[in-house]
Amino acid sequence: MPKIGLEVHVHLTSLNTKLFCNCPSDYSGKDPNTIVCPVCLGLPGAIPVPNEKALEKALMVAIALNCSTANKLVFTRKHYFYPDMAKNYQISQYDGLGSLAIAKEGKVRVGKKEIRIRRINIEEDPAKTIYPTGSMLSSRYTLLDYNRSGMTLLEIVTEPDMETSEEARQFMEKLRNILEHLEVCNCDIEGSMRADANVSVEGGERVEVKNIGSVKDIKDAIDYEIARQKAAISQGLATYRETRHWDSERRVTVPTRSKESDEDYRYFPDPDLPPFNIDEKILEKIKSEMPELPDARANRFMKQYDINEYEASILVSDKQLADFFESCCKIYRSYKKLADLLINDFLRRLNENNMRVIQSKATPQNIAKLMQLMDNGIITIKILKEILPDVVLKGIDPDTLIKERGLTAISDQEYLQQVIDEVINEEKDAVSKVREDPRIINYLVGKVMRKTNKRADPQLTNKILKEKLLK
Repeated sequence: MPKIGLEVHVHLTSLNTKLFCNCPSDYSGKDPNTIVCPVCLGLPGAIPVPNEKALEKALMVAIALNCSTANKLVFTRKHYFYPDMAKNYQISQYDGLGSLAIAKEGKVRVGKKEIRIRRINIEEDPAKTIYPTGSMLSSRYTLLDYNRSGMTLLEIVTEPDMETSEEARQFMEKLRNILEHLEVCNCDIEGSMRADANVSVEGGERVEVKNIGSVKDIKDAIDYEIARQKAAISQGLATYRETRHWDSERRVTVPTRSKESDEDYRYFPDPDLPPFNIDEKILEKIKSEMPELPDARANRFMKQYDINEYEASILVSDKQLADFFESCCKIYRSYKKLADLLINDFLRRLNENNMRVIQSKATPQNIAKLMQLMDNGIITIKILKEILPDVVLKGIDPDTLIKERGLTAISDQEYLQQVIDEVINEEKDAVSKVREDPRIINYLVGKVMRKTNKRADPQLTNKILKEKLLK
């Protein structure tokens, strides 16, 4: 089986300033190289000053990932010579002699599998590298935007516990959900959650695939790399320990350089940043202020709303969906029916349009109104599902849709009797077989629904047909 480990890089987007300076952390949409200062440009004589809020949020993530935390904060210089870090070293952390990672030895449960966390580092992000005329290989020149340089980055490193690309995808989804529940990272911002994947197959060396920018790309990049390595080994070719780049346009990995060792980076403690002690009071304060995490929220949902484990797990798999569900629950009290609608119909409409919950135009009030209209017999479940897309995608009020399209349910028994009699006369072959196979009643109900433009009450229709044909 392949062995897969991830190095996930997460921006702490909830911070107002960068890690070591007062430059704003909101660089999204800004002109290139305008949110910079001597510190994040690495100019001579510039002295970094740590952002204390960054430490608190990093410890919060460490606690949520069940890590043991360090008793002091130590920053290390990681030396390398690439243009995205102007001073030729990155202020990071290293778990070695004279240095410490902020946290290590954690774990995250994904389904029935436990993924171990090797360590978590706090570090500054490099500049953004841009290839304006194509990919890394085809672009004629490279641009650098230092607005991102100096942003607070958490590096979350797993053990090679994953064996498939699907497990890696599920881990990324679970991690994203935890980060969003902690409200430390807005993962919808481009580049706020990236990953490098370390992949090896039996008989080959470990290869690091860098610059994977989305959860979907994680799966595709790993699948490609596993296939590439297996093909090489099956042909008797060697696979080398190297770093490869994920080309998201061509959907392939391409070689960039041989893999560096720790010695190549020449780690040593940063002399400009003395160690900072982390006492128990800091940790207790952070624990007391932590938001509810997804697993705990799922357990509460099962108890508070009387839904099953599967329903609760789907609802909390996305913080926005869980928040939306709870907002609806304040208005509409049939929680089980509400959960069913959101999971099976609401999410399906969003997925069909490649949208997240936050992009939906539906309000909790509109969803609750739809459910109440159905409960009161004003619309049928089929009508609800027919108008749901306009509620979700366009935010149109259900009352408006029902009035404009004349979609109120038909519960007039006398009129319904007439329609049912018409169907019985038209479907004599089916009617003759009802006693042999009572399931044919469902077919006849469907015919009545079509004749009434889905406005007939299906339960009442079913009852009348049984009374007429099965007595």
